Amino acid sequence: MKRSLIRSFVILAALMQVIILSGCAFVNVPLVSRLQPLEEKGVDGEGDAKILLLDVTGTISEEKRRVPGVFEKMSMIDEFREALKKAESDKKIAALVIRINSPGGTVTASDILHHEILRYKKKTGKRVVACLMDVAASGGYYVAMAADEVVAHPTTITGSIGVIAVKFNVQELFGKIGVGQETIKSGDKKDLLSPFRPSTPEEKKILQEIIDQLQGRFVEVVTAGRKGLGREAILPLADGRIYTAQQALGHKLVDRVGYLDDAIEGLKSSLQLSKASVVVYYRPGSYKSTIYSSLNDGGGPVFNLISIDGENLLTTQGVRFLYLWMP
Repeated sequence: MKRSLIRSFVILAALMQVIILSGCAFVNVPLVSRLQPLEEKGVDGEGDAKILLLDVTGTISEEKRRVPGVFEKMSMIDEFREALKKAESDKKIAALVIRINSPGGTVTASDILHHEILRYKKKTGKRVVACLMDVAASGGYYVAMAADEVVAHPTTITGSIGVIAVKFNVQELFGKIGVGQETIKSGDKKDLLSPFRPSTPEEKKILQEIIDQLQGRFVEVVTAGRKGLGREAILPLADGRIYTAQQALGHKLVDRVGYLDDAIEGLKSSLQLSKASVVVYYRPGSYKSTIYSSLNDGGGPVFNLISIDGENLLTTQGVRFLYLWMP
């Protein structure tokens, strides 16, 4: 056995020497694939006109996350904007269907996605339909308000129009394990809502004013997105509660209830398209085969004390303002 091993090493060493002396070049094969441009794949239908399916899935955040199959990271904002840019350059794209399966996320990330959809519509004049899937709550519903039509799946949970900010008070816990905290600050509000001490009534008032302004922004977006529903009609609905698809339809928060293929057929009818190809964008190495591909389980409000769907939205290091359903 030992002689066989020694012989193998000798042969390998000899081969390496021959290769080096002969000046042969090595082919550099990367162990990790690089980020590739988005590619298009047809998943249903036929025809020159295209209906593009895009996804807003999981927690809406500016945080960068690893792209499946590659080493690099991209944020949801980066990926969504890249897809819209690609769609802008394709004149055959007749309309977009945006599938939303999200409990929401940060205020700013939700607002950016909403803005990007409005910008795309203004630049291209193309119709956009939002199709609400398992959960399209808070920031997920906020994003849907940029669409021309909102279709809810029969089992969708939506609504949760509101803002939340969470602070953990760890003072007593740290005291039990003998850990103290000292702060040197330039002003008495510099450590506003510190997790290492109880909040003062004045601090809570300051935070409430910010929450109220962000809530006002949410109501404005819903008012603009739901034509025919005035602000006075929306305000009673914007107390943070969630709605089933039928309840949302009754309150005129969605246009109709149906399945994804119903939304696609309705879109074709509104555009007077007898036929159209349904396409998706994907990274090489990811799976895209049907109109329901990529609907992973990131839509529910699964969270723990420090993260939601892996995103560090709730931490002891500060307060973040969220358009998020947090039961």
